[in-house]
Amino acid sequence: MNTQTKHSHAKHSHAIVIGGSMAGLLSARVLSDHFERVTILERDPVTDQPEARKGQAHTRHLHGLLAKGLDTMSHYFPGLTDDLTRNGAEVADMGAGMRWYVCGGYRKQFKSGMIGALMSRPLLEWTIRRRVLALPNVTLIADCDVEKPLVSEDYKRITGVEVTQRTGGKKERLTAELVVDASGRGSAAPKWLAQLGFDKPEESFVKINVGYATRIFRRKPGDLEGAQLLMVANDAPQGKRAGLIFPIEDDRWICTLGGFHGDHAPLDESGFMEFARSLPAPDVYNMLRKLEPVSDIFPYKYPGSLRRHYEGLKRFPEGFLVLGDALCSFNPVYGQGMTSASLQAAALDTLLKERKELTGLWRLFYKAAAQVVDIPWQLAVGEDFRYAETEGKKPAGVDFINGYVNRVHRASH
Repeated sequence: MNTQTKHSHAKHSHAIVIGGSMAGLLSARVLSDHFERVTILERDPVTDQPEARKGQAHTRHLHGLLAKGLDTMSHYFPGLTDDLTRNGAEVADMGAGMRWYVCGGYRKQFKSGMIGALMSRPLLEWTIRRRVLALPNVTLIADCDVEKPLVSEDYKRITGVEVTQRTGGKKERLTAELVVDASGRGSAAPKWLAQLGFDKPEESFVKINVGYATRIFRRKPGDLEGAQLLMVANDAPQGKRAGLIFPIEDDRWICTLGGFHGDHAPLDESGFMEFARSLPAPDVYNMLRKLEPVSDIFPYKYPGSLRRHYEGLKRFPEGFLVLGDALCSFNPVYGQGMTSASLQAAALDTLLKERKELTGLWRLFYKAAAQVVDIPWQLAVGEDFRYAETEGKKPAGVDFINGYVNRVHRASH
């Protein structure tokens, strides 16, 4: 069911979104209010069911949607929490439901008023995708490669993209007034900019070498008394290991065990359990001992956080924007990626409401996106720099912020 009101004020004709994951879907939803047509281009085949696609290595692992992210998405998709709950997601007060061991003690459980959603990432993405594709002016072209941008004769404007279907190899040139690159961390935008004679954005890379292992278990009432989820945080700077267990749809638990700087959880049963036993608190291990696994153990490796500073560029092609992980890819341990993408999309929406013209939009958007990204980037990278082995440019004030965060954690024990 589609409850959004539409299109009386659509001013522009066609927008293209590269990438059909969360950032792309949220961008398409926003653009559907401002363009007569929106086309999403996705590399992987897409079916109408919750699934982890080939190009989404991280999708099968534990995800958290922060309260602000759920709130922002619910604004664009009224009734989203009802949709999710109907399909088995748990929507709960995160302060009350979370048993969280951090900084040497357990956080006090209390009603925070911050409502988050617990479900698998494929369920959330499928729910959002169905709502986006129900919009009459949004089309998805899946199983295709975006080969290159189309440009104006003076090379000052991107006018569309050239696409090749992966099955059959048919080539197509799609023109648009705005192309949004939400293709993720592997975005080709820096390469395209260089080919068109523009500067690449400066990059901040913070090497953290995170790896984790995830397994799904059957969930029964009474498995976890007095809480809905478990988090045992890494005890930096000495301890590098963390573990989380969240409830997801279909009466399942998802458990992810992670480690920093190469201290990664093994993928065999005994190694996985031994890693859980070594965590700073026993809760995750004690819980796993009594659960029945219903999946293999699957891995994920993340070399480091990457931020591309598009806000620093003096020249940039008109009709083109970069958004989501293509702009800033955070260490996924902190669960900020989807919320950041939703706030970047909302910032784009605000600008499109304020402006009749698309010319100059890039400058304003990157300024707004930098404001969205700055604080979560500082917090995430700051946490990463608790380890002496972390490589990269350490932002000013990190030690002060970390000290402050420690005091907050301890005060809330």
